[in-house]
Amino acid sequence: MKKIIIASIFMISGFLNAQNFQGMAVYESKTSTADFMKGMGGNREITPEMQKQIEERMKKMFEKTFILNFDKTASIYKEEEKLDAPGQQGGGRMMMSMMGGGGTHYKNAKDKQYIVDKEFFGKEFLIKDSLPKYDWKLEGESKQIGNYTCFKATAVVKVSESDFRNFRFRNRNNEKEGDKKAETVKDTAKAKKTNFTDDWEMPKENTITAWYCPEIPVNQGPENYWGLPGLILEVNDGKTVILCSKLVLNSKEKVEIKPASKGKVVTQKEYDETVKKKMEEMREMNSGPGGQRGGFRMGGGR
Repeated sequence: MKKIIIASIFMISGFLNAQNFQGMAVYESKTSTADFMKGMGGNREITPEMQKQIEERMKKMFEKTFILNFDKTASIYKEEEKLDAPGQQGGGRMMMSMMGGGGTHYKNAKDKQYIVDKEFFGKEFLIKDSLPKYDWKLEGESKQIGNYTCFKATAVVKVSESDFRNFRFRNRNNEKEGDKKAETVKDTAKAKKTNFTDDWEMPKENTITAWYCPEIPVNQGPENYWGLPGLILEVNDGKTVILCSKLVLNSKEKVEIKPASKGKVVTQKEYDETVKKKMEEMREMNSGPGGQRGGFRMGGGR
């Protein structure tokens, strides 16, 4: 077994030393819908049939396929192109951006920079910022992913406030009685502005578990993940799992690895603030007299 692994490492090292080395990895991303369905459960206007339909649509929305093309220093990560369902050309793309998809995600490990193009409410943004610095803790555990031996690493990371996959359902049963009594008057005064978003919260940090492959010694990975001594083949943040399902090294078909260039240039913080401001506007609109409880509609149909 050791001889096979050593031979494999030498072969891959030969690929990496090639002047025009490239690799391609296919990732399947799945996000748990449990929190979202808990939020829907308290709404009496939603029938069991409607809840089932919503759950099916959310499941499709939260199960995505991405392609990562990478070389020795840079990569592009993009959702696999699929035909939009009728009525999803507008809102569907917006929801895709909010759920971690849409656009091209470019990472350059040498320059320590990432560039992502996003479309939000009909406006094109080009997010340019420094790659996050992960304080990876290399663990001793290992496991097989396909034909590759991968090793475990963990890190505590700051969450992106514009990525709605990070929302968690607030468990109000754990709130202290004293806090509940103190907020009774406040809640009563705002009874007419009840909104389902009141039951959600965005954590400040999240613990990430990654599995990397030293046999492929490039410090790349899906989304914004990078910085490990091997290609990251799996990432789990407790809610979203991104798993590599296919890996091709040095294919004859080369892909141009370069960032997108269209859109208003903003930092990640500026883009997050834009999204938060728009969501607050929508929240206020849906909380006022005659407003529709439940916020924006899923899917973008008119």
